[in-house]
Amino acid sequence: MPRYLSLVRVDESTAPAEGPSPELMQRMGELIEEITKAGVMLDTAGLTPQSQGKRVHWEGGKLTVTDGPFTESKEVVGGYALMQCKDMDEAVEWTQRFLKTHEEYWTVTCEVREIAEG
Repeated sequence: MPRYLSLVRVDESTAPAEGPSPELMQRMGELIEEITKAGVMLDTAGLTPQSQGKRVHWEGGKLTVTDGPFTESKEVVGGYALMQCKDMDEAVEWTQRFLKTHEEYWTVTCEVREIAEG
């Protein structure tokens, strides 16, 4: 079965400074438990804020390393899910369910892509 990566992009300007609410974390936990029991979830995790990250860039034969936050970024990668699904439609269905766990004030986008094998 093909594997899919869902990259979770978060608009940090709409995310609460204190992070996800306990209710959101409970809803996510319940969904992650369901998707894991269904044999779909292979791995998932949230990421620390971009202010704690570094960006490594290669251009013109030179490497540069930039400390976060990255002012040009509105949306940042906030997490990921690695899933094994029968097809893209199933991967999108699980991703939609994940997005619906969020309160309305969040702005979250998931990019779902099949992992190229071999």
